[in-house]
Amino acid sequence: MTTRPGWISRLTLSLTLSLTALGAAAQETIKIGEINSYKAQPAFLGPYKNGWNLALDEVNAAGGVLGKKLEVVSRDDNANPGDTVRVAQELVTGEGVQVLFGGFLSNTGLALADYAKQRHIFFLAAEPLTDKIVWADGNKYTYRLRPSTYMQVAMLVPEALKLHKKRWALVYPNYEYGQSAVATFKKLMQAAQPDIEFVSDQATPLGNLDAGAVTQALADAKPDAIFNVLFGADLGKFVRQGNTTGLFKDRSVVSLLTGEPDYLDPLGAEAPTGWIVTGYPWYSIDTAANKKFVDAYQAKYHDYPRLGSVVGYSALMSLADGLKKAGSTDPDKLAAAFKGLNVDTPFGPITYRAQDNQSTMGAFVGVTAVKDGKGVMTSYRYIDGASVQPSDAEVKKLRPAD
Repeated sequence: MTTRPGWISRLTLSLTLSLTALGAAAQETIKIGEINSYKAQPAFLGPYKNGWNLALDEVNAAGGVLGKKLEVVSRDDNANPGDTVRVAQELVTGEGVQVLFGGFLSNTGLALADYAKQRHIFFLAAEPLTDKIVWADGNKYTYRLRPSTYMQVAMLVPEALKLHKKRWALVYPNYEYGQSAVATFKKLMQAAQPDIEFVSDQATPLGNLDAGAVTQALADAKPDAIFNVLFGADLGKFVRQGNTTGLFKDRSVVSLLTGEPDYLDPLGAEAPTGWIVTGYPWYSIDTAANKKFVDAYQAKYHDYPRLGSVVGYSALMSLADGLKKAGSTDPDKLAAAFKGLNVDTPFGPITYRAQDNQSTMGAFVGVTAVKDGKGVMTSYRYIDGASVQPSDAEVKKLRPAD
C-alpha cells in the first residue's frame, strides 16, 4: 500500500526530473526569433525563408554554434508595425528566443529596431531598406544586412547621369522607403546636374496602385526619363499599363529593385526592356560563391534562387558568425561582436561597419531585356556597398550616439 507522503514524494521527484529534462532540452539549442510579412509579400519572402532554412541546415550539419544547434521560431507580422511588436514580445517572453532577425517593410523594420532598443535584444534587419534603421533611428542592438535605400539609389545615380536627361518624373510607394528613395535621388541628381527638373511626383498607396491614373499623369508631364521605386504587385500593374499606353516608348527608365527575379520573373515576356535597374542575375554570375550557393539551393528546393534567397541565407549566416565571434548570446556581447564582423555570402565577403551597423553588401546594376520569353539583366556589374556609403563624418551627423 502506497502512503500519501510517499506518493507525493514520488510525484514531486517526477515533476522535478521532467522540468530538469525540459530545461536541458531548451539549453541544447540557441533559439532565434524571425519575424516577417510572409502573407503580404510572398514573392520575395517565400524564397527568403528558403534561404535562411538552407543556411540553418548547413550551420547545424556542421555542428551548430557554441556547441548547440540553432533553432528558428518564425512568425508573420501581418505587415503591420503594431502586430510586429506584439509578435516580437511573444517570441521573447513566450518562446524564449535570444536573438531576433527579419523584417521586410520599412515601417515594420523600424518598429522592430525600436523594440530591440527598448528591450535590449539583438536584432538583425535582413531586408528593410529604410535609412533610418542605421542612421536617425539607429541603436547599438540593431544591424542591417541589405544595402540601404541611400546605397542602392547611389548605385543608380551615375547611370542616370549618363543619360543626360533634364526632365524627370518620379513614381514611388508612399511610405518611408519610397519617400526616402525619391529624396535621395533628387538630392544626388541635383548636386551633379543642377539644371535637372522634376516634372511629376506620383506617390501611390502601397499595394493599391491605380495604374491607369498614374501612367496618365506621368505621360501628361512629358518627362524625358522616369525614376521608378515601385515593386511587387504594384510594379507589375505599372509595367503592364505603361506597355499598353506606350509610356516607356523612347523614354528612359531608372528603377530600383526591378532586376530582382522576385519581381521581374512574374512579368514574363511583358518584362520591360532597356531599364537601368538593381537586381540579381543569378543565372550568369560566374563567381565561385554564387555557383556554390545556386547549386546548394537547387539541390534542396529544385528551384532557382531569388534575391530574397540570398538575403535569407546571408542573414542566418551572419547571425551564426556573430554568435561564434561573441562566444555568447548576450545582446551586448553580440552587438559588440557585429562591429567589423566579416561574413561570406553568395555575393562575396561583406563587413558590418562599426560606424553605423550597416553591412557592405552590394548589388548588381544592369539593364533589363527579354530572353526566351522572360525578363533578364544584361550588361551588369556588381557594386560593392562600401563604395556608395557616406563618409564617417557624414554618418556621425546622421546617427545618434549609441
